Amino acid sequence: MTEFRGIIPPVLTPFTPSGELDLPSLDRLVDHLVDAGVDGLFALGSSGQVAYLTDAQRGTVVRRIVARTAGRVPVVVGTADLTAPRVIEQGRAAVAAGASGIVVTAPLYAINDAAEIGRHFRMIAAGVGAPVLAYDVPVRVHTKLGVGMLLELARDGVIVSVKDSSGDDVAFRRLVAANADAGRPMTLLSGHELMLDGMFLLGGDGGVPGLANVDPAGYVRLWRAAQAGDWVAARAEQDRLARLFDIVFVPQGRSGDAGGIGAFKAALALLGVIDSASMPAPLEGLSASDVDAIGAILREVGLL
Repeated sequence: MTEFRGIIPPVLTPFTPSGELDLPSLDRLVDHLVDAGVDGLFALGSSGQVAYLTDAQRGTVVRRIVARTAGRVPVVVGTADLTAPRVIEQGRAAVAAGASGIVVTAPLYAINDAAEIGRHFRMIAAGVGAPVLAYDVPVRVHTKLGVGMLLELARDGVIVSVKDSSGDDVAFRRLVAANADAGRPMTLLSGHELMLDGMFLLGGDGGVPGLANVDPAGYVRLWRAAQAGDWVAARAEQDRLARLFDIVFVPQGRSGDAGGIGAFKAALALLGVIDSASMPAPLEGLSASDVDAIGAILREVGLL
């Protein structure tokens, strides 16, 4: 079974100005990431704007990423949906398209207690029959996955990894310690763009940073420095990436979905990786002045 560790970027979904999927740009983005040395790809995550895609578009994106990746790295696929039966449908479709694993959140919209959420993960693992990565993202699903529940699911072979995007660094540190005490039944991945050096230092097994779409080579250098125990180099790379992350603060007064992902797309368009920074409706792209400011940051950190 694939062990999910290292840098696994959540792949953006490019669109044309008319709102269609831009598959040639998606091909170039996949090459941009894989050629930089990443350890895997995460399709249909929050950065991939999965919430704005139809089921047909989800299938198209997954098949295209898998085909373009051509086995060079594993591809895991997000299955965000309301409840376990619907997630199972998404998961089976992803596996049929070639996914190496599926990424599963707590239920959306449904109001469940901890025991029900645990059964949710067990139902999905049994129903799909592929490795399950738990996605802890309370900002989107309004439920924090508890350390005890995650450890129990890992011990029972229900989940193989956790992608932590909770922003709760205390809970992540507790999870790392509990996982180590249990013999490391799962790998632990952080979604922190700005704190990966710290997450690696305390024992994290990798990162899933959206900013890695823009600078995958930088995050690969950071991971490799951490693996070598060169924490001076790791911090220096993290500091540079923190400055690059300032692109998400350029847009003002925009929604969480529009500002950050819009900045990533604008940067990739400036770098020539994707043709357009277009966003799915009802989101709108960034202003020309915002794009200019993002370009200045790209030049400052040596990307443009």
